[in-house]
Amino acid sequence: MNLEELRKERQKWMTWKNIAPLREAIQSLEDVTCNVTLGDVVKISGDFDEKKIYETARMLMPWRKGPFEIGKTFIDSEWKSYVKYNLLRPYFDLKDKRVADIGCNNGYYMFRMQEDEPKSLVGFDPSPLYKTQFDFINHFVKSDIVYELLGVEHLEFYEEKFDTIFCLGVLYHRSDPVAMLKSLYKGLDKKGEVILDTFYIDGEEETALCPKFSYSKIPNIYFVPTIKALKNWCLRAGFNDFEVLHTSVTDAGEQRKTEWIEGQSLEDFLDPEDSSKTVEGYPAPQRVYVRLIKDKK
Repeated sequence: MNLEELRKERQKWMTWKNIAPLREAIQSLEDVTCNVTLGDVVKISGDFDEKKIYETARMLMPWRKGPFEIGKTFIDSEWKSYVKYNLLRPYFDLKDKRVADIGCNNGYYMFRMQEDEPKSLVGFDPSPLYKTQFDFINHFVKSDIVYELLGVEHLEFYEEKFDTIFCLGVLYHRSDPVAMLKSLYKGLDKKGEVILDTFYIDGEEETALCPKFSYSKIPNIYFVPTIKALKNWCLRAGFNDFEVLHTSVTDAGEQRKTEWIEGQSLEDFLDPEDSSKTVEGYPAPQRVYVRLIKDKK
């Protein structure tokens, strides 16, 4: 696969009629010296045109991951992404490592990962909107993060292999999860690791829920496995080690509707009479966080 040709082709996405005005708005921003604080809220301070910052941020909605604060503009994203980041933080050390984030959205996690001083940070996400949100934030942060409009299927053809790959909240969107896990495996250097999170259902069986039309009103959820079934998928993909780091139930303390998104959120996805079930009657979303090791030798 010729990635350079694919990159050129996908760069044309930035000229789409719904994306081009957003790109123009970012390009018109002043180049201001900023102070950046990489905490739960990615905070950026400087001598800004506050009105223009707010208007540009609103143009870029919906904001799924965050939060961010630029001057007086607080982007209260749908997900309090620091909940997941802080949960995972004790389990990784990225110092001098080549790191990839698959399905990186607007780059919130990668901005946070800079505190570890990795050798490189590469985000993969084929979304021109999320890439534009990233470019908006990075206009002020001025990081060396590389954002690729590529998907997990391009990992094995990428110009470098990675020591650590994060894949958070992506696996359940794939109709062939084992094929995706194989792509993650092929993207790793020897002894590399994957930090993965995905939906799961309770049970001791090696089975998976296969939603008929949607799960929590999300149409592209194909399989929700038990943890034993997930382990089998990972072993079939070639990984030599499967370690459960944590499990959690998604709640309104992590995901909720704010003025910075459009449409519905978690409260609308659950049965109003029984929050242990989705509106479709399936078990409510639970997440399992695992570490996968390519080769322990």
